[in-house]
Amino acid sequence: MAISSDVSFTLNPRFAPNVQRRSWLHRGRMPCRRGANLPIFPPMLETQAPLKGAALIKDEVRRLPDRPGVYRMIGEDGEVLYVGKARSLKKRVLQYAQGRFHTQRIAHMVDLTRAMEFVTTRTETDALLLEINLIKQLKPRFNVLLRDDKSFPEIVIRRDHAAPQLRKHRGAHSIKGDYFGPFASAWAVNRTLNTLQKAFLLRSCSDSVYETRTRPCMLHQIRRCSAPCTGLISLEDYNALVDEAGAFLRGKSRAVMERMAGEMQAAAEDLEFERAARLRDRIRALASVAQEQQINPETVDEADVFALHAEGGQACVQVFFFRAGQNWGNRAYFPRVDKSDEDPDVMGAFLGQFYDDKPIPRMILVNVVPAECELLSEAFCQKSGRKVEISRPQRGEKRQIVQHALTNAREALGRKMAESSAQSKLLAGVCEAFGLEGSPERIEVYDNSHIMGTNAVGGMIVAGPEGFQKSQYRKFNIRSSELTPGDDYGMMREVLRRRFSRLVKEEEEGGEAVRPDLVLIDGGRGQLDAAMEVMADLGVDDIPVVGVAKGPDRDAGLERFFMPGKEPFMLEPKSPVLYYLQRLRDEAHRFAIGSHRTRRAMDMKKNPLDEIDGVGPGRKRALLHTFGSARGVSRASVADLAKVEGVSEALAQRIYDHFHKA
Repeated sequence: MAISSDVSFTLNPRFAPNVQRRSWLHRGRMPCRRGANLPIFPPMLETQAPLKGAALIKDEVRRLPDRPGVYRMIGEDGEVLYVGKARSLKKRVLQYAQGRFHTQRIAHMVDLTRAMEFVTTRTETDALLLEINLIKQLKPRFNVLLRDDKSFPEIVIRRDHAAPQLRKHRGAHSIKGDYFGPFASAWAVNRTLNTLQKAFLLRSCSDSVYETRTRPCMLHQIRRCSAPCTGLISLEDYNALVDEAGAFLRGKSRAVMERMAGEMQAAAEDLEFERAARLRDRIRALASVAQEQQINPETVDEADVFALHAEGGQACVQVFFFRAGQNWGNRAYFPRVDKSDEDPDVMGAFLGQFYDDKPIPRMILVNVVPAECELLSEAFCQKSGRKVEISRPQRGEKRQIVQHALTNAREALGRKMAESSAQSKLLAGVCEAFGLEGSPERIEVYDNSHIMGTNAVGGMIVAGPEGFQKSQYRKFNIRSSELTPGDDYGMMREVLRRRFSRLVKEEEEGGEAVRPDLVLIDGGRGQLDAAMEVMADLGVDDIPVVGVAKGPDRDAGLERFFMPGKEPFMLEPKSPVLYYLQRLRDEAHRFAIGSHRTRRAMDMKKNPLDEIDGVGPGRKRALLHTFGSARGVSRASVADLAKVEGVSEALAQRIYDHFHKA
């Protein structure tokens, strides 16, 4: 059957002259002279291989504006490879398309690029702030990346109570009060809090404890609190102590100590020797802070000091914090870098990410001037609302401080590299001992802890090339009510089911699922079988699982190892790998026991009044204030209970019945 010659037709739908012809393609029919519709083969569409690498980037450049902004280079499966900012997106991205790269690493990144995303901003400063935020959020593999970025502890004097409370704080400033920090570690905060309690006698108890006290607590007896809760000091005098503590933390320590010394001298002249002795002890406590500080500069009141040392493809940034003229500690960071990264680029990326969620001081001292220093300083000024100076001191005390930080950075990196080398050898030994395909990057170790089945807790610790990764530790409160108390196998099943069912869910949803390379179970054949049953049910039976059983008399060094399909075996006594595995097991045991003890302590602190329906915090406070303790409430009659404000006769009867069950 011949097709009519008056019909014009093309196999490529992009050249169809009108909508009607595209509709023929959609129906799979075409017209003929006799009015019949003949079936046709689907049109052969022109296919073009998707662009990638430099060709893709070159294609994107044609549509980019000459404006500031942020670009993202994306690889296979949507992985973000790199986040960068530019004063001109068009000019910056064009550099990648030209194929002239400074390092092999950048060339490799371009080859892996499968897509790009862009965001334009009003100014280059806005682009820098957005870049910092995206790097911390997305963690691209080709960016310099700050790791172990935890919030720093602070000290807060709460101002939302008549008797302000002194305590440690971490996180957002959501409480009304005076904040002092940051401190480099919890240890530095605890030491300072201890000093402030001795020197200024401020309360550290919670508001609920404060309201229910009828007599001074132990802290008052050991001269750590002035007991405003029981009226042993007036609120006016107590707030004077609070103001002195605030002045000390703001750097006016010398004036505070001189005032105390004057009061001590006057008390001695008036023959008030006990008061003079108390003032002497307070002065000693404040003086001890100055003695314990390694560096208390005279020319630096508020500053953060950064010193970078890079070697062998690794880097360490040592950070010192100076507030109120005092050294409030230091911390070493090991950002993820590449051998080709220049020191100014590393310092600039580090500073930007470091201050993304932290208060910025007025002065930042560095041993390496960061790349785009003026732009970075402008971004910090915009974020903090005041002038921020970034400088590399050339002489004097400030230079000595930076050099001291650099010495610490050099020594810390040396220790880190030595530990990494030893750690790599140990992981290679673990690989050989258990017949793994490669050295494990992530080892998860599981253990349970309980007493006769009560307060049962499962613990998971994580270790890898960087040592113990404590931010990855997890505890699992055993929830199942069907378990027989003390059923270790059942507890292990619950812990592993919850951990790996979450892994399966994250992998199905395309999220950031973290899969271990090796799972260690504290236990023998029974624990291993329980673990393998759960893994098989969840379809994750491709992860190596090893049971670690203690020796016959629970002696270290006689551990037996259990693996599916193998006979139990032991490692060479005094083997470094055996010692390493013992450390992993002991760390898991320590973490599980610690979690169990915390849960048990919380249960012990529970008040019987919490179990009574209708007794909330207010009525609980009123009952304890009236009867002194839960035991006093249990001995009270219905009539006495009903006299308490907020307690009706029905509730009084309910409380009485709770304590007098048959």
